[in-house]
Amino acid sequence: MRRAGFDESEVVDELRRLEAVGLVDDEAFARAFAEHQLSVRGAGRRAVVASLAAKGVDRRTIDRTLEGVGGNEEARALELARGRVRRLREVRPDLAHSRLTSFLLRRGYGPDVARRAASRALDVDASDA
Repeated sequence: MRRAGFDESEVVDELRRLEAVGLVDDEAFARAFAEHQLSVRGAGRRAVVASLAAKGVDRRTIDRTLEGVGGNEEARALELARGRVRRLREVRPDLAHSRLTSFLLRRGYGPDVARRAASRALDVDASDA
C-alpha cells in the first residue's frame, strides 16, 4: 500500500481494520503454513522457521506457532529418510549416508538429526558413516 502512495497512517489504519475483522491473522497463517510444511512436505523445523521469517512473520509468532505443531522432529526425519532410502540401494553405504544426510539438511533438519536419521534408515552405526 505504501508503494501505491498511501500515507503511513492510512496503511496502519487499514491493517488494524483488516485484523479486527479477521482478514489478517499472522498466527493462523503461521500455524496452517507450519502444519502443512511439517506434515505434508516433511520439512524440518529450521526450514519452516526460515520460510515464515521470509514471509514477514515475526520471530515471537513463529516460536509460539512451532511450540504446538510438528511433533517429534527425529521421527519425521527418520520417516522421510526411510522413504528416500530405496533410491540409494545401488550406492555404496558411505555415499548413500552422505546423500541421505544432505537431503535431510536441505529439507531443514539440523545436522545431528539428519545424520542420526540417515544412519537409522540405512541401518548403519553413525560412527561407521
